[in-house]
Amino acid sequence: MAEGPLSGITIVDMTRVLAGPYCTMVLSDLGARVIKVEQPGTGDEARGTGPFLGPVSGYFASINRGKESIALNLKEDNDREVFRALVGGADVLIENYRPGVMKKLGFGWDVLHAEFPSLIYAAVSGFGHSGPYSERAAYDMVVQAMGGV
Repeated sequence: MAEGPLSGITIVDMTRVLAGPYCTMVLSDLGARVIKVEQPGTGDEARGTGPFLGPVSGYFASINRGKESIALNLKEDNDREVFRALVGGADVLIENYRPGVMKKLGFGWDVLHAEFPSLIYAAVSGFGHSGPYSERAAYDMVVQAMGGV
């Protein structure tokens, strides 16, 4: 963990692929303790993206450097309790699921804010959290197509 202006800040990183992991990488570079939460078995989808150095994705490693990692299945009670403890010890939670996914898992803003009122909850979404496309997933090529690029 780097020393810096965010030393002493703990972030639970529920992000995947690029936008969220890049954000939390920068926060780690600034000194925050970042704990990345991944799905057991598969992990972040970026783990399967090349180029590879042996079994390790260079893409994944480059945007997840400086982070701690834990695999949790938030549909299992034991893992849900571990997650709740992680969040209880954190200052910030960052997620980049489609709007509503965290709520379906039982960890939406309303639930977490009620239990942890000082928690900063940041959500990254390709199409925002309201409007006609808010429930759609977005990646780089989708956003380019929507923008007419």
